[in-house]
Amino acid sequence: MRVLMISKACLVGTYQTKLEALARQPDVELAVIVPASWNDPAGRIELELAHTEGYQLWVDPLRFNGRYHFYSFPTLRRRLKEFDPHILHIDEEPYNLASYLALRQARRQGVRALFFTWQNLYRSYPPPFRWLENWVLAHADFAIMGNQAAVDVFTRKGYRGPHRVIPQFGVDADLFPFRGASPGQTERPDKTIGFAGRLIHGKGVDLLLKAMAIVKNELAEENQPFNWQAVIAGNGPALPELERLTGDLGLGERVRFIGGIRSAEMPAFLQKLDLLVLPSRTLSNWQEQFGRILIEAMASGVPVLGSDSGEIPHVIGDAGLIFPEGDFEALAAQIRHVLGDSTQTQMLAAAGRERVIQRFTQEQVAVETAAIYQEMMEN
Repeated sequence: MRVLMISKACLVGTYQTKLEALARQPDVELAVIVPASWNDPAGRIELELAHTEGYQLWVDPLRFNGRYHFYSFPTLRRRLKEFDPHILHIDEEPYNLASYLALRQARRQGVRALFFTWQNLYRSYPPPFRWLENWVLAHADFAIMGNQAAVDVFTRKGYRGPHRVIPQFGVDADLFPFRGASPGQTERPDKTIGFAGRLIHGKGVDLLLKAMAIVKNELAEENQPFNWQAVIAGNGPALPELERLTGDLGLGERVRFIGGIRSAEMPAFLQKLDLLVLPSRTLSNWQEQFGRILIEAMASGVPVLGSDSGEIPHVIGDAGLIFPEGDFEALAAQIRHVLGDSTQTQMLAAAGRERVIQRFTQEQVAVETAAIYQEMMEN
């Protein structure tokens, strides 16, 4: 069966490993349309041509690039005629103009179509986006939902079609090698705690800094050296505030802000960490939809510690630790507990890797997605 996918997300090089895995599935002939770049508010994202074997990749323009609700794929009609797919995989949210136009074009050509969504909070969009979303929900043949909360959201919105809960992307475990302890390896007194993501209030990096300050003060009271450091990877509007907070807490020598890093650099970044923390907090208009950095860290054998915001507890499962969102004192206690117990650190590292292999590899995502394609062909 021929499958055509449209996806601005597949600009990212490591995400393309999912496309290679899909193309390896039996009876799947895959073509993908991506833009050359995406004008994200956090900074322009350029296409990384990293994993392009086994499928056709078309780099086509976007109309209204960077405008989340208004962008669209102007070459799609021509590509549909050229490739003549059985299925159009719309790797975009259903309220976007791009999804509405793509689904209408698919229906004109008798092509089955599905959409993907991360929406885990109920939102009623103003016209015309509410009308676009309602039309997509009424006419799509299938929906892939990135988390369980999205099922509840779209049931409430009236979607009655078939669906599966599958993350948009998994992780290529070969690109994130397990960093196990070497035989006879000496426990290092210095520890590195990492965070990677957009620097916005919802990601809770301020909570990590406050927790670090608590740990520093506790160790000082115990006459123990504070050799730990935090490395913060990412850019965003909260950066100036976080830098000021770092100074106010007396952590200037123990916290480094290294800016955004490319997806290809992430495996090396994770190899240097002793703990990955995702301290997200739920806001009125946002909560953590998945937390991809968690599965990348878990694949690498880095213990993970996350808040209970959104999907984080479901991603981590019993392969890491969870703290109540917003509670930086609880976060501080868990940081000390994990980094102070080498046995538990090793257990969490092994459990994280195993959980990723069982549930979150790109191959797993590809197998489940190909099964959806087959189901769509049969119905």
